[in-house]
Amino acid sequence: MRSSKILVLALVGAFALMAASPAPKRRVTAVTTAATTTQSINETAGDTARINAKRRAAAASSYVNENGYTVYVDTVEGTEWIDSTVMARVPKMEYPLWDAVSVGVNVWDPVMRVIGQKYGIADAWVELSLHNRYKPVFEFGLGQASYTPAAQNFTYRSPLSTYYKIGANYNVLFNSDPAYSFFGGFRYGIAPFSYSIDNVTLNSSYWDETSKFSIPSQRCVAGWLEFSLGLRVQLVGPLSAGWSVKISKLIHQTKGQYGQPAYVPGYGAVDNMFSGSFSFIYTLPLGRRTAAAAGQDSIQ
Repeated sequence: MRSSKILVLALVGAFALMAASPAPKRRVTAVTTAATTTQSINETAGDTARINAKRRAAAASSYVNENGYTVYVDTVEGTEWIDSTVMARVPKMEYPLWDAVSVGVNVWDPVMRVIGQKYGIADAWVELSLHNRYKPVFEFGLGQASYTPAAQNFTYRSPLSTYYKIGANYNVLFNSDPAYSFFGGFRYGIAPFSYSIDNVTLNSSYWDETSKFSIPSQRCVAGWLEFSLGLRVQLVGPLSAGWSVKISKLIHQTKGQYGQPAYVPGYGAVDNMFSGSFSFIYTLPLGRRTAAAAGQDSIQ
């Protein structure tokens, strides 16, 4: 009986000690996932400044290469690298904003008149090159016509008149050798001029008579849009030659009392939308070019 009492007291004491002692802290086991294993990498993967700063600190030496970039040398691994955070941004344009001025003379009409064309004189133009890419253009020309259309009974005459065009070219090869350019362009042209129709002949089979009359001079202002595609090639030094094909569309003209003109200076025959140009060009460089562009020029 006495033994039973001792056993009971021992058990009570044990439970009392357990109750009095502090509860053990719960241990949390970290769960490793694909996200947690790459967390530190993800935090610095796009932080170029932090990565390069660490590499610069570890590099034993550095030097500047021929392109002006700082090259860091890791003597332990024997590797070299360029700090992308201090690299100069690659220019979008190899040529300066104010690149050059070109003056051209278009001899298309004089050449065409030699082979039989009855209208046109010549024109000249001035072009400003911006980055060798965008090229605003102003044109000035003279036009004249005196011809009798095939199978027609009149002579169309237009005295010497001026015309003007303004627009721009876009050089597709803007970062290439400036000795060559391939371009598309547009113009708005306007021409104030006069015209007359002479020797209009009317035959009357009924009366068996022929009568002639003329339509007096009429004033007209015509405007048109012109789109072109062309190529320019350097000949020697600042001289080059350029060719282009053009398509034009009249967009407005003064209404005439006796009909519309058959020819518009600078546009050509109104029933023909297609024409061309052939120019000799002198180019004067304006701005300082980058090393790459200067290297291209030295090859020419």
